[in-house]
Amino acid sequence: MSVEPAMANTPAAPTGRRRVVIVGSGFAGISAAKSLADADVDITLVSKTPTFMFAPMLYQVATGIISEGEIAPTIREVLSGQDNVTVVLGEVTDVDVDGRAVIARTEQGESRFEYDDMILAAGAGQSYFGNDHFAEFAPGMKTVEDALYLRSLIFGAFERAEVAAADGRMDDARKALTFVVVGAGPTGLELVGQLAEICHDTLAGQYKHIDTSESRILLVEGMGQVMPPFSEKLGRSAQKQLEDLGVEVRLNTMATDVDADSITLSVKDQPEERIEADVKIWAAGVQVAPIGKVVADKAGAETDRAGRVMVNEDLTVGNHPEIFVVGDMISLKKFPGVAQNAMQSGAHAADAIARRAIGLDTSEPYEYFDKGSFAVIAKGKAVGYLGADKKFEMTHIPAWLMWMGIHLAYLPGLKNRLTTLVAWAGNTVANARNQRVTVPEREQLGK
Repeated sequence: MSVEPAMANTPAAPTGRRRVVIVGSGFAGISAAKSLADADVDITLVSKTPTFMFAPMLYQVATGIISEGEIAPTIREVLSGQDNVTVVLGEVTDVDVDGRAVIARTEQGESRFEYDDMILAAGAGQSYFGNDHFAEFAPGMKTVEDALYLRSLIFGAFERAEVAAADGRMDDARKALTFVVVGAGPTGLELVGQLAEICHDTLAGQYKHIDTSESRILLVEGMGQVMPPFSEKLGRSAQKQLEDLGVEVRLNTMATDVDADSITLSVKDQPEERIEADVKIWAAGVQVAPIGKVVADKAGAETDRAGRVMVNEDLTVGNHPEIFVVGDMISLKKFPGVAQNAMQSGAHAADAIARRAIGLDTSEPYEYFDKGSFAVIAKGKAVGYLGADKKFEMTHIPAWLMWMGIHLAYLPGLKNRLTTLVAWAGNTVANARNQRVTVPEREQLGK
């Protein structure tokens, strides 16, 4: 692998081999690049960041269990030893569909990367369902920078509560000790579970003027169950496990307003409720990267409300067999926007390109295979299932152990696995959260 500065224009590969441009360095992009390691192609991978982020464990950075380095190794490290890849740091702003070129903004200015085949794997960000102004007061968690900022908000809240309580401002202290998470999918579930552990275990007895166990933690979900993608049985189990930790679960409830001091909740046919809270976290909804609609419009394809591209069954777009869209960016057969689908779709696109490079048929339809899914809540508390039929369901300690085993196996790098395992052991045995360094201002994280 080489990592080189981008030139203003990328000419045809001097090797005469097929030129492949991959946009994005998430699960789908990295899976595609690795799957092409032995193919007769030259790859240019364009990424906004120099790292590959292991997104399923982002919440553990936000809650101080592990450092960002454990889940965000550099792309160079992940693809080390793969000689047919060149990594370029830049943001893709446009695609010349007819001219077969990706246009990106890099340190050298606007750069153009010509391709024979392109894999669009730019991923998705947070969606506020048309209420983008909520983001200022209820941040989401889609990047390492987001997680570090949330860590500052969470642990900073206890410091504000301590100061307020010492001054006798008990209303301010209660507001600082109120945490509201919107969205009861895996991210929301994992965040409130960890917040409960922080309040009841990690910080117990560390403050003079406040009792962190009296913190109020709410999980707000617009649908009728926790973990809507799972069965009702698993949803009920997850809710019970959360309530055992002291979390207030509000189902069939919508967040209708958010400001610096509060969040307003609405239930059908009931008066709105304003809850004063310093920390509000948004874990509901996704919006595909804007480049998805740019490509769809130019290729004659449609997008859904979340910006997902309605791809052909082989993941190509419109009448352009040279363009593949993968991962969170696709709308096909209601396949879920999860890491498994990202990895499998990236590998499928790569396999089609590898076959194309040696003159074989490349029109095989993509089929997602659901191996199972798990969500952890707290120590010994989790839910999940194995198999595409979702019949083998697990809860509590078995599900918790399964979650840890799966994520440890997929985490890239032996060093990262060992360091993470030690951090988990410390948290399990001694309630340790050693990654609690915070930054005072969001601007310091480049937001």
